[in-house]
Amino acid sequence: MSGPTTEHLLATIVGHARGARGDEVALRWWARPAHRARRGREGASHAPAPGGEPLDRVREEVTYRELSRRIEATADALHREGMRPGDRVLFSVRPRPGGIVLALAVVRLGAVIVFVDPGSTPELFAARVAAADPRWAMTESLLYAISRGPLRRLARSRGLLLPDYASLPLRHVRSGPWLPGVPRRSLSARVLASGLRGAGGQGVGPRPVTGLPLDGEALVVFTSGTTSDPKAVVHSAGSLGAGCALLGAAFELMPGDVVHTDQMLLGIPALLAGGTWSIPPGTPAQDVVAFGRHAAEQAGTYLVPADLTLLLDAVETGRAPAQGPRVGLVGGAPVTRSILDRARRSLPATRWIGVYGMTEILPVAVVEATDKLAHAGDGDLVGRPLPGVDARIDATAVEGCAGEPGDDARPAGPTVGELVLRGPSLMKGYLAHLDGGRPPVHEHRTGDLAHLDEQGRIVLVGRTRDMIIRGTVNIYPGLFEPRLAALPGVGEAALVGVPQEDGDEKVVLVVTSAPPCAAGAPAGTHVRAAGVVGPAESQGEPVLTAEHPLLAGVRSALPDVLDHGALPDLVLHADRLPLAGRSRKPDRATLSRAAAGHLATTGARST
Repeated sequence: MSGPTTEHLLATIVGHARGARGDEVALRWWARPAHRARRGREGASHAPAPGGEPLDRVREEVTYRELSRRIEATADALHREGMRPGDRVLFSVRPRPGGIVLALAVVRLGAVIVFVDPGSTPELFAARVAAADPRWAMTESLLYAISRGPLRRLARSRGLLLPDYASLPLRHVRSGPWLPGVPRRSLSARVLASGLRGAGGQGVGPRPVTGLPLDGEALVVFTSGTTSDPKAVVHSAGSLGAGCALLGAAFELMPGDVVHTDQMLLGIPALLAGGTWSIPPGTPAQDVVAFGRHAAEQAGTYLVPADLTLLLDAVETGRAPAQGPRVGLVGGAPVTRSILDRARRSLPATRWIGVYGMTEILPVAVVEATDKLAHAGDGDLVGRPLPGVDARIDATAVEGCAGEPGDDARPAGPTVGELVLRGPSLMKGYLAHLDGGRPPVHEHRTGDLAHLDEQGRIVLVGRTRDMIIRGTVNIYPGLFEPRLAALPGVGEAALVGVPQEDGDEKVVLVVTSAPPCAAGAPAGTHVRAAGVVGPAESQGEPVLTAEHPLLAGVRSALPDVLDHGALPDLVLHADRLPLAGRSRKPDRATLSRAAAGHLATTGARST
C-alpha cells in the first residue's frame, strides 16, 4: 500500500476547499472552559450557565476554504522570505489552527519540520539543535518570553529551564502576539497567513515548489540519545502520508466525522477524510473533564493510556459524561488488557482500539478491545499487521536465552524472537546516519520480543533492551546511569520501571552508597555499601529505603544530569544492587519487583 504524497495531502485539503465541503468546518479550536461565579457574576461574552456549571465556547473555527487559503498564503510568504526545499525548521508550536497552518505550509514548501523538546537539559537541547542544523525556528511567543528575563526565573523556580530561543542564529517565525523576549525581526505567523506581507523579503522567486519527491525529508523527531550522540528519526513525505492513510483506514473515518484530539496523528487523517478536527485548548491531562465533554458522541479521539485513565476516573466519579466517542484509539505506550476492560465497562458504547507502533514506523498494527480481552495465551496481543506492513521474527536475537550451553530442551510453542518491521510508513532513517551518507533503511529492528500467532497477529512477550516507557517517552537507562553513578557519594545507580495497571511505568532511581574507600578492591569484585562482595553475589531482594541521608543530595542534583523526560518518580537507596547472569549485570527484574514492593507497602508518593 502506498500512502498519499505531500501533494496528495495538500491537494485533498484543496479539493475539499474548492468542492462541496468548502464552507464546512475543518478546524474547531475550543477555548478554556469558563465558570460562572457562584454569586451571580455574569460572563461578558456568553450566557451564564446555571449552578456554576462550566461554559464551553469555541475560540476559533476555520473552514476548508479558509484553511487552504491560509496555507497557500503562508507558503508563498515564507518562500519570498527565502525558505526552500530541504530547509530544516525548528518547530515548537502546539497543534492549534495557527500551528497547523504553519506545519502544512512547511510541508507545502518541501522544507523539514524538526521537533526538539524544549524541556530537555540546555546541553542536550543545544546538541540536538546542532545535529539538526536548522535554518528556521517557528516558536510560540510565550516560549520566547519565558526563556529569558524575569519570566525565565519564574519558569526556573517551577523546575522548567528553557533554552534561550531568541539567541539562536536562525530566521524566526513567532506564533502569537509580540511579547518581551521575542526577536524584533521575527515574522508573525498571523501576518504570513493573512496574505498581507508583500514581496519585500530576501528575494522574490517562483511560487512554492510542486511535485516534491516522496523520499524527501519531511519530519525529524528526536527520541533519545546523549549530548555526544543525539538520536533522531527522519520521516519522508511518503512515509508520513502512508502513516496517515493507514490510521485513517483503521479508524474508518468518513466525511463530516468530528475527531476530538490534540494529536496530529489523528487530526491530519480527519482533514484528509473531509471531517472536522476538534482541538482541545490543552492536553487531556490539563482538563480531562472538558476533554470528556467535547469528545462525547463525536466520531472519535486518540488517547495515551495515562490520559485514558484520567478520563475513566472522571467518568466513574460523575465529573465527565458517561458517553464516549464512537471510536477510541489508545496508543503511544503499551495498551494493557486491564485498561481496555475498564474502558469497555465505563464507556461501553465506544469501540476501543489499541494501536501498536513506534516513532520509527507508525502505525504497525491495531487490535479491537474484544479481541485483546479474548486472547487467552501468554504475551500481549497487539493485532494483525496493517496492510503493507511486513512483520518477521528474528529468533537469533534470543538464541542461548532458553538454557545453558548443552541444554537442548526448548519449550514447545511459537518461535520467539526480535520483531523486525518493514512497511510504507517506515522512517527514512536516523538523522546522524543519513547526514553521514548512509542509505535509507529498509527495515526496523524494534527491540521487542514477539511471536506471530496462528492468525498472523503480533504477540509481544518482552523487550530486548532495558527500555522504560513512561507516558509517550522512551527512557534508556544505560544513557543516564553513568552520570548518576558519578554523583558525590553514590556507588552505583540503576533506573528501573515499575509497571502500573494502565500500562504506564513509574521510573524509580535506585542508588547505593560509595564505601569510604573503594581503592584496592580486587578486579572483578563489586563494591557495595555493605562491603566488598565477590562474583557469587548473595541472592534475594535488596533492602530499599527513601530516608537515607544520601538521597537529599541526589535528588537536588537530578535536574542537572538528566533530561527532564527521564527524571524519576521516586528515588530510593539500596544496601546493594542485585546481579544476574554470567555478565553480572544489574538484575533489573529483581530490582523492579523490590521497588514495586516498596511502593505497595509504603504508599510512597512520587518524588
